[in-house]
Amino acid sequence: MDFEKLRTFLEVCQLGSFSRAAEKLRVTQPAISAQIRSLEKEMGASLFDRKSGKVSTTAAGRVFEPFAEHCLQCYSHIQMTVADLHRAPRGAISISANETTCLYVFPAIFAEFRKQCPKVGIGIVRAERARTLEAVLKRQVDFGVISLPLKDKRLSITPVHKDELVLAVQPEHALAQRTTIRVEELAKFPLLLPKQGRQREQLEGIFQMHDLHPRLAMEVDSGELLKRLIVAGMGAGFLPRINFVDEEKAGKLVAVRLEGVRLARDLALIHHRDHVLTRAAREFLDIATASNR
Repeated sequence: MDFEKLRTFLEVCQLGSFSRAAEKLRVTQPAISAQIRSLEKEMGASLFDRKSGKVSTTAAGRVFEPFAEHCLQCYSHIQMTVADLHRAPRGAISISANETTCLYVFPAIFAEFRKQCPKVGIGIVRAERARTLEAVLKRQVDFGVISLPLKDKRLSITPVHKDELVLAVQPEHALAQRTTIRVEELAKFPLLLPKQGRQREQLEGIFQMHDLHPRLAMEVDSGELLKRLIVAGMGAGFLPRINFVDEEKAGKLVAVRLEGVRLARDLALIHHRDHVLTRAAREFLDIATASNR
């Protein structure tokens, strides 16, 4: 079986006519008929009903059609991949990630990617976990960045960043002189918490394990705003360590860890398993993966 026969078959399916398919493909109608007869011989079944005056697919033809489309898509991807080997990556890639990841984790990765692939555009969609996951599954973006754990057989999951959540407080806060604190003690202090997401789930899980109810100072839907409120003295709050390295060095924030608890914040780059990556996308995946070594 060759791909020209598959293209011919699909054109006849779409146009419902041998003559119109011949006109579009710029060949003779007898050539179209010969290709279809050859294909039907290979399949051992009639693919078109030619008796009603209008060409229509038989039951075998309807079964065969999606497989023919898939074969041609695979062939196109093979051609594109091989061609990519002989030229610099170009085009564009798109990544969906939350605000914190965009601001603190991926800028260095983006910079290295731009250095190695200057002809490739980068599109960044800022979205929370659920929206990012949806965008990847619907193939609206090439990649998403998601907090682990995550299990979904539809996705390819590649860890790219390891971090932890720690309690951040202003230097004047009552806990600023402490390096650790027990969960039972923490429940006595007003906390700034994210409204939703993986971090909120982690924190609520810890308090529930100890049958405690934290004192809620405010719920915030932005990681950057949460940090600014802590700096302003509005309360204590949990942040990924990478988010406030500069503020810690400048003496604006102090890190305090929970005793006996490590709040992991491990990130993964995800893409749909059925989404064929361009060379540019593969280069980005390699660079992001290298940053985690």
